[in-house]
Amino acid sequence: MAAVIPASRRLRNLLTCRLTARTNLGLSLNLHPMSSFAQDEASKAAPEEAPGHSYESLRVTSAQKHILHVQLNRPEKRNAMNKAFWSEMVVCFNKIAEDADCRAVVISGAGKMFTSGIDFVDMASGLLQPAGDDVARISWHLHSLLSRYQETFSVIEKCPKPVIGAIHGGCIGAGVDLITACDIRYCTQDASFQVKEVDLGLAADVGTLQRLPRVIGNQSLVNELAFTARKMMADEALDSGLVSRVFPDKEVMLDAAFALAAEISSKSPVAVQSTKINLLYSRDHSVTDSLNFMKSWNMSMLQTEDVVKSLQALMEKKELKSITFSKL
Repeated sequence: MAAVIPASRRLRNLLTCRLTARTNLGLSLNLHPMSSFAQDEASKAAPEEAPGHSYESLRVTSAQKHILHVQLNRPEKRNAMNKAFWSEMVVCFNKIAEDADCRAVVISGAGKMFTSGIDFVDMASGLLQPAGDDVARISWHLHSLLSRYQETFSVIEKCPKPVIGAIHGGCIGAGVDLITACDIRYCTQDASFQVKEVDLGLAADVGTLQRLPRVIGNQSLVNELAFTARKMMADEALDSGLVSRVFPDKEVMLDAAFALAAEISSKSPVAVQSTKINLLYSRDHSVTDSLNFMKSWNMSMLQTEDVVKSLQALMEKKELKSITFSKL
């Protein structure tokens, strides 16, 4: 190990000198936002069941190398979120977080819509008739229950792998809680978004009121949506920043989502996952605190061999897809 470290440093120095020299000679190091390789790979993808992922409410497939596709899989119930869903999402994303082969995730809904939100027929007894002998005990039980439900979507945000939400049709109630925990959101032209909870006599309590203001940066619009439960259509969602791209139909959207996931997966997993962790930290902390956190983070992460491999690929004008990065 002692011999490896000096060798690594010598290689870094050599690469730095070569990179500086070539840049001074006018070498252009352009990175294309979406390679043809990523799009080609996405179109060839043949979904296979992901090992270790067997669920009642979800279907998880290996879309292609390093990419998992998580589908809300109750199309006959408009992907309503039943009791099984709330625990299965936590199990699923905890496994994904530890999966060294996975570098990006796409979430979509099976059938005609993304999700109709909570399945109140299946969930009513736990929500409307909570256990407990008095107000204190009932409240204590509900506090624990809501904590578990909040974790169902927080686990998406905590997962170090970038998560792309691909939304078609309706995204209602808890569906908005889910997608605001994703890192990137695409939707179809027929998509609609609805913070539905006030129509059900309650306030959204599993993430929308906390994340949506940060996602779209318009408190007035958030208040309007949350107070009225009106629908936000795809064009407005794009204009407000809730989604970054709108597509004509589900097939085209999923192709684009997998192409994006392939592009992300071609990068160093150390770089990508470090970026997600620091973006989330910066969202919730001051600039000074975030810069200090970044220093502490990169004092170790900069020592990765992925930097050397990436710089070498740039100097040799190779796409990152040609580089083999170690698992993380």
